[in-house]
Amino acid sequence: MSPRRARRADESPKGPIRPAGIDRVEEAADGDWVVRTVTGRSADRPYRCPGCDQSIRPGVPHIVSWPHWAGGEEERRHWHTACWRNRLNRGPGRTRY
Repeated sequence: MSPRRARRADESPKGPIRPAGIDRVEEAADGDWVVRTVTGRSADRPYRCPGCDQSIRPGVPHIVSWPHWAGGEEERRHWHTACWRNRLNRGPGRTRY
């Protein structure tokens, strides 16, 4: 029997654990946005994605974003990662959230 390899505290069986909950600012044609990546572990309730109007089930990794201005946190929205990346390609008549 081979010995078990000891894992570092920042590793999981699937590889290194990426930090979640770290905000970054993204600049795009539709303005500046504060974006946070949510891991599947920390997604504990369903949300409605404004990009596709479908449910984001608990346990599914996704993006949380809000406008980068004072009070923008009140307009925080949860998006599927792919919907967030493709938000600028949506057709006319759709709001940004």
